[in-house]
Amino acid sequence: MLKASESFRDIRDAVRDLCAQYPAAYFREIDRERSYPEAFVDALTRAGWLAALIPQEYGGSGLGLTEASVILEEINRCGGNSGACHGQMYNMGTLLRHGSDAQKQAYLPRIASGELRLQSMAVTEPSTGTDTTRIKTVAVKQGDRYVVNGQKVWISRVQHSDLMILLARTTPLAEVSRKSEGMSIFIVDLRDAIGQGMTVQPIPNMVNHETNELFFDNLEIPVENLIGEEGKGFRYILDGLNAERALIAAECIGDGYWFIDKVSSYVKERVVFDRPIGQNQGVQFPIAEAYIEVEAASLMRYEACRLFDAHQPCGAQANMAKYLAAKASWEAANACLQFHGGFGFACDYDVERKFRETRLYQVAPISTNLILSYVAEHVLGLPRSF
Repeated sequence: MLKASESFRDIRDAVRDLCAQYPAAYFREIDRERSYPEAFVDALTRAGWLAALIPQEYGGSGLGLTEASVILEEINRCGGNSGACHGQMYNMGTLLRHGSDAQKQAYLPRIASGELRLQSMAVTEPSTGTDTTRIKTVAVKQGDRYVVNGQKVWISRVQHSDLMILLARTTPLAEVSRKSEGMSIFIVDLRDAIGQGMTVQPIPNMVNHETNELFFDNLEIPVENLIGEEGKGFRYILDGLNAERALIAAECIGDGYWFIDKVSSYVKERVVFDRPIGQNQGVQFPIAEAYIEVEAASLMRYEACRLFDAHQPCGAQANMAKYLAAKASWEAANACLQFHGGFGFACDYDVERKFRETRLYQVAPISTNLILSYVAEHVLGLPRSF
């Protein structure tokens, strides 16, 4: 594995060099103002990092999910937050894997260049949560248009995107033989949709993560914006969800390393009772345990990405990677905050900001309990619990 890590040294060094231009003070100010790191995201775009997964023929780098995961890991390890831009990575995959040639030609080059941003995906609804097959947002075909009505919640980066991936029911649940059928995926041009059948209501929250509730009232979408076949959207979205979970795992791994580096440095220098507190096993052991867990999560991340890049089933590995990484980063965050004492709560140390940010991943984009249910049913063959 060390050899694999070294093979990404050029990517890691380049991303770190870019991140060095946006130090902790930059992200601290962005967090304080609850604003969007526009300059940072623009810099990542210009450098081509957000187009990593787009094939070269469309102006991207043509890299795999493994390399994309390293990019996001390094952003978080450098003290940033990939939550501002990670949607561009995995949302684009739905278009790349299932879009028509005309759709790819129309959108991918402009996404790669930064002319367009595809940062948003609208799946979750207030009354269904992660029970995706029961979504109530409907898209009814009327001539050369689909007319959309319904509601979505926790939809991120809408104000900083030009395009959005939307999942809606095109066949009522009662009329399909399997509940996963009858849903379709669309590209929504947000520049046309907002105020023309789509309303955006921001949701203030505990982290600086722009997220919203969306309302659709007879929103019209051209039929050519349907991705793939009508009714196959749930299957299409699963590809994107596996990529999302592997990439979120990478972000958590980056967070975990950031916390471990931060606290390891601090406990070597912090002297209490005439000795550095890092000399105490009560301090050492939680940090060492967190490091071990981050390293293990990183290995599972690589396995999930390897399978995804090989177009092999990777649902179990992607879910386990996300579970392990979110747990490891949270343990590292707790150790870091605890051993900084009061200073851990001071904004200028950045620990409290990163602490809030990494806590999100115990809940989203899929909760730890649902991952356990998935593994119990699909890996261990236990009876379905819901």
